[in-house]
Amino acid sequence: MDKNKAIAIIEETFDKAFDKEVFICFIKNLLNDIDTSENKYREYRGNLIKESFRTHIAQYTRIGKYIDPNGVALDVLAIEVQDESKLDKARTSLRNFVIDHLEKFEKDYALAAFYAKTDKGYNWRFSFIKLEHQTTVKDGKIKQQKEFTPARRYSFLVGEDEKSHTAKRQLLPLLQNVYNNPLIEDIEKAFSIEVVTDEFFEQYKGLFLRISEHLENDSRIKNVLESAGTDIPRFTKKLLGQIVFLYFLQKKGWLGVPKEGKWGFGQKDFLQSRFAEDKNYFKNFLQYLFYEVLARQHGADNYYERFDCRIPFLNGGLFEADYDWAKFSITIPNSLFRNDEKISKTGDMGTGILDVFDRYNFTIREDEPLEKEVAIDPEMLGKVFENMLEITERKSKGAFYTPREIVHYMCQESLIHYLDNALNNTVSKEDLEDLVHNGIFSLENDMQVVEKGKETDTYSYKLPESIRI
Repeated sequence: MDKNKAIAIIEETFDKAFDKEVFICFIKNLLNDIDTSENKYREYRGNLIKESFRTHIAQYTRIGKYIDPNGVALDVLAIEVQDESKLDKARTSLRNFVIDHLEKFEKDYALAAFYAKTDKGYNWRFSFIKLEHQTTVKDGKIKQQKEFTPARRYSFLVGEDEKSHTAKRQLLPLLQNVYNNPLIEDIEKAFSIEVVTDEFFEQYKGLFLRISEHLENDSRIKNVLESAGTDIPRFTKKLLGQIVFLYFLQKKGWLGVPKEGKWGFGQKDFLQSRFAEDKNYFKNFLQYLFYEVLARQHGADNYYERFDCRIPFLNGGLFEADYDWAKFSITIPNSLFRNDEKISKTGDMGTGILDVFDRYNFTIREDEPLEKEVAIDPEMLGKVFENMLEITERKSKGAFYTPREIVHYMCQESLIHYLDNALNNTVSKEDLEDLVHNGIFSLENDMQVVEKGKETDTYSYKLPESIRI
């Protein structure tokens, strides 16, 4: 497929509220030989959805099944949740719902669109879900267990308020390849968070070098910073760290909150909208935002008259000035924040700080090992901090990034140890391990048993009896 046509299909699908017909068109172009003949676009609702999922799922459509060149099967679903809060707050239940579907249709993989009934799919998720089966050894032979197992879900954040840059970059090669059906492993790679992380860091590092180089040529700025005991690299690192942190903050709706408004209902594009209003963005806006607003308490409601909005006071060193900003205000050209330069390698427009950050989806959700959003998350701040430090500085500060899987494991083991001591051996350690490691996956199943009032051939408890009591 022509690149421009492929880009147009992706933008038409992911830059807007969810539209089932548009989504189906995209899927047919992505999976060349998807089979939609069996119960074409059949909708499931009401009693066709298990009781334990009805508080989350309004209805869903099985769009079709796809078999890759290696004979691996995948289902494609469009799932309407009851309200938009479920997209974030019921992630485990939504994942378990797809697990239930896959087990019913004897498949291990699914592509699914999750959208909300209440906001008409304004912002939605495009997800790849895979079942993972345990490997066991019996009589000297390795076997795959087809029992109740966890699933992993990787999701693109898409819709009216989101950016399709990441989805575009990672799905484009699959969409362009009209002569070959994609392998399931190729589809999974398109949802790789590691690719996004590496790309974002390279862009971030490029911004650091570009801004540092410009500021090194400004003798006045060098003198101001050096007289304050700092330098261009430290100033640049801090500036980028401040702005990227605020991208997460405005995602939470904590910037530009109306005077009588509540936290969480601020402008999601506060930084960008202020750039359009100011001809000297850093001097007239960012310096005041950093060093007078975020670093200082402004009354009980944190209302700041200059910007006519509420902005939170952040009690930390990130927004403390390293120089006398009121006396020696620094001027940075607006072109370092926004410009019309074209990146020859990718074709993207704009090489400024806001241009680069605007291309990416920012999420305030901390990913779990089984649930990853293909977006820039708070963990990125730690990775950036570690990688931007010099080797000697990193060692002196003890700044080394610990992968979330290891942190997750350490937390689980600590919790097991605490419960084992707190319960004073009234529950076996093996049962506690089962609870901590598998409880979240068993909850929906066990709730169904409770609703039925007893165990049946179909529904039996997964959690140990000592835990249920």
